Amino acid sequence: MAQSLSFTVKRRDPEFVKPSKPTPHTIKLLSDVDDQEGLRFQIPIISFYKYDPNMAGKDPVDIIRKALAKTLVFFYPLAGRLREVPSRKVIVDCNDEGVLFIEADADVTLEQFGDALQPPFPCLNELLYDVPGSSDVINTPILLIQVTRLKCGGFIFAIRLNHLISDATGLVQFMTAVGEISRGMNIPSVVPVWRRELLNARDPPRVTCSHREYEQVPDTKGTNVPLDDMAHHSFFFGPTELAALRPLFPSHLQQQSRFEIITACLWRCRTIALQPANDEEVRIICIYNARGKFNPPLPKGYYGNAFAFPVAISTAGKLIENPLGYALELIKKAKADVTEEYMHSMADLMVIKGRPHFTSVRMYLVSDVTHVGLRDVDFGWGKAVYGGPAHGGVGVVPGLASFYIPFKNAKGEEGLVIPVCLPTQAMKRFVKELDILLKNNISQPNKGGLKSSFIISSL
Repeated sequence: MAQSLSFTVKRRDPEFVKPSKPTPHTIKLLSDVDDQEGLRFQIPIISFYKYDPNMAGKDPVDIIRKALAKTLVFFYPLAGRLREVPSRKVIVDCNDEGVLFIEADADVTLEQFGDALQPPFPCLNELLYDVPGSSDVINTPILLIQVTRLKCGGFIFAIRLNHLISDATGLVQFMTAVGEISRGMNIPSVVPVWRRELLNARDPPRVTCSHREYEQVPDTKGTNVPLDDMAHHSFFFGPTELAALRPLFPSHLQQQSRFEIITACLWRCRTIALQPANDEEVRIICIYNARGKFNPPLPKGYYGNAFAFPVAISTAGKLIENPLGYALELIKKAKADVTEEYMHSMADLMVIKGRPHFTSVRMYLVSDVTHVGLRDVDFGWGKAVYGGPAHGGVGVVPGLASFYIPFKNAKGEEGLVIPVCLPTQAMKRFVKELDILLKNNISQPNKGGLKSSFIISSL
């Protein structure tokens, strides 16, 4: 398994890559959706690329470094620094200081990572080195990139982005542009658009929608997930697993999306595993890309944050005791709440309430990145074997999030890999409950510990 793999990475000293041509020195404001408290963290993304005989003799480090400098001419705010001004507003000081870039070599081949190439990755800190002093979100480089050559001729591209400036869609737009310029294009196929004022609060701001995701819920019973003694496992959901889950729902819900089916199951299994009191409220936030909700649509090339945190809420007792269709209906309703007015109302709430963090008490957050296109980024060596989040839970409150990542298993089946992080004993209960659902037979619970076939990696 990849998780037992040990290897050595030799890094050169970090350098700053700056735009290859002069760019405007100016101040740009983030939107009121961008600079909320819940986005004040770094997103780590990692992509693995095979050796391509057609690229023999070409150095991915050199090619990507040069393409990065050219791409930053178009995305010049990314070469600046974020500053905080009164009212906790965040601005971009476009000063061409550059992004951090690290050149590295690893004494390992891509094949040695094994078939299960997904989070949690071995030696992640070596593949995406946290340069001392770089991980704050204010007054530090907005991007950190490490390109690591492998013994087989493949390479690993790892990037850490300050979430305040872009969401996953915006990051892929930038990475795609670096790839296009790496392959010889002079201009990105999608030219970046700033236009952050489109998601600013109105004047005067007015909250017109319910935003229970930002409720300030006291953790009076100490039910936030503890961060010590945590177990990390990745679970695969392919055609077989989905076929086992759909019949668990009433007929009128069985054709709902893969996301909704799996999310309903995970939410209930996780709730059972954490053992909250029956009367405690539990929440699930489903990250929702709202770009398509605007009329007219946000401009093509807009690379700011444009998603919402719609929340479904239930008491633990109702979630556990009701059929799975109950959870799915709550999730559908939460997603349907997101409209253009909802997004404007959310921006207004940020200004009125001081840019609050979304509620983390008894909360589970899921984000589907299957359609973002991280695997499709091509620097000249073809598409990535794996392209996605570098680990399962990121953010100010780690351990509470799961990503739905496109993945092909050892059998060649396309599906999702979903990293989950829970306290060790809760993880054992979670696996048992999920195994019961997948076997579709509640009279035969799993007695095999953590050896269920749908677990494809552990840490």
